[in-house]
Amino acid sequence: MSTEGSFSAPPQVHTFDGVLSDFDGTIVDSTDAIIKHWHKIGAELGVDPETILATSHGRRSIDTLKLYDESKANWEYVKYVEGRIPIEFGSDAVEIPGARDFLDALDEAGGRWGVVTSGTMPLVNGWLDVLNLTHPKNLISAEDVEQGKPDPRCYLLGRSQIGCDQNTNSIIVLEDAPSGIKAGKAAGFKVLALTTTHKLAQLQEAGADWIVEDLRSISVKGVVNGSIQLEIRNAFQ
Repeated sequence: MSTEGSFSAPPQVHTFDGVLSDFDGTIVDSTDAIIKHWHKIGAELGVDPETILATSHGRRSIDTLKLYDESKANWEYVKYVEGRIPIEFGSDAVEIPGARDFLDALDEAGGRWGVVTSGTMPLVNGWLDVLNLTHPKNLISAEDVEQGKPDPRCYLLGRSQIGCDQNTNSIIVLEDAPSGIKAGKAAGFKVLALTTTHKLAQLQEAGADWIVEDLRSISVKGVVNGSIQLEIRNAFQ
């Protein structure tokens, strides 16, 4: 694997039965808010927040909390504290460049798409409201699966929820974290990775099929017979 190259691949149009996107780091950049959140939780638990932050990205909070305080690793607590993040730290998040246009285009085109996230429903809906972004009709959140990423079941469930045949692998997954890339690949899908939160080499090592800088490099060209045509530009080569 080489990081010598550039984000300059010519435009290519690919057709997929469906699109499944991660949320935090892929649609929304809430890094500053999440850091403040874990500093607050770390103080409550008596744990160095930097220790928590070293492994928390791309993982469900319930799985992270199990490492430090089993009593807090329940959905009632997790949904409550995550639901507070957009309320308390709403000014600390922005959309990933290109996210607004891409979500609007997916929704208007009427193709099969959804969000598959390690966050809880209150967290995702909170950010979508704060940033006034298109709400997906299909959303797989942390509460919906027994195992979080890199386990592929979240993406397999996403395929089912958006109405794709359970035997199709013609799905593109949009991700920013190695754990999510591995989940998408383990599900048998193609993965487009964004360099929004991790280093290029980490995304390559996780097995991404394309790597771009952000969502400005992907656009919806149309929906034909239910399949979505996507143009991918300026991928790393």
